[in-house]
Amino acid sequence: MKKTFLLTTLSILFVFTFSFAQDDDDLLSLIEEEPTIDYATATFKANRVINTHSVENTSKGVLDFKINHRFSPLNQGLYDIFGLDGATVRFGATYGISNRFQIGLGRSTYEKTYDGHFKYKLFRQSSGAKYFPVTVSLVTAASINTLRNDSPDRKVPFWDRFTYVSQIIIGRKFNSSFSMQLAPTLVHKNLVPTPEDNNDTFALALGTRQKLTKRTSLNLEYIFVAPGQLGEGFTNSFSIGFDIETGGHVFQLHFTNSRNMVEKAFITETTRDLWDPAGIHFGFNISRVFTIRER
Repeated sequence: MKKTFLLTTLSILFVFTFSFAQDDDDLLSLIEEEPTIDYATATFKANRVINTHSVENTSKGVLDFKINHRFSPLNQGLYDIFGLDGATVRFGATYGISNRFQIGLGRSTYEKTYDGHFKYKLFRQSSGAKYFPVTVSLVTAASINTLRNDSPDRKVPFWDRFTYVSQIIIGRKFNSSFSMQLAPTLVHKNLVPTPEDNNDTFALALGTRQKLTKRTSLNLEYIFVAPGQLGEGFTNSFSIGFDIETGGHVFQLHFTNSRNMVEKAFITETTRDLWDPAGIHFGFNISRVFTIRER
């Protein structure tokens, strides 16, 4: 009798223990299966595709310092080391106010231009609990030509030296290897050479990234401006390049038909096609990041 009672009691305890264990497992599984929001990361490896802005931002509290070079045409031959003897240079830096908002300043040898911009990430591509198909960033920029007057008889007023840029960047990371973005862009020049030239130029910039290895990618960039908007002798910008990531550095090596690195120049003042021997320029962007303020 006692044995029967003991066995019955142990059986009941076993059943209850097993049942509660199952309940706990079910509760844990519910917790583990709670839907989360997964945001796309590294749509592009740098905050520039090549010349144009990418959908990426400089992280909060981080200073991203860039040195950009565009050399003379490759067809100048060995005497000029295939264009390396001559270069247009831009130094610039961006700072992440937040993970969505960055500011930037730069200075180019082209027309001794100073430029600045704001970039805000309006929407982020996400999946899971919240789905959004693309990342959307807004960019507004201004630049000023500080060249001295060529002729004392024709003074250029201060405000006429400014150019403004407004841009919406729409990007998507399709998978772990391929990303693409489109950027409708408006360039406004306060001063143009002749009354026939346009103060406003509308452009559509296309940028793509194809991952090659863990730390390298192939980038393409094309900026389309509809016929009739560019002045005589100017053409659309096209660039192809490679990104190489090495820890805190991102090296961007590329060939482009745009020698100058402010929007006014590479969108509206590119002079030769990439397939023209005199239009191929080797260039690079070197990026180094510094953590100024911990998150």
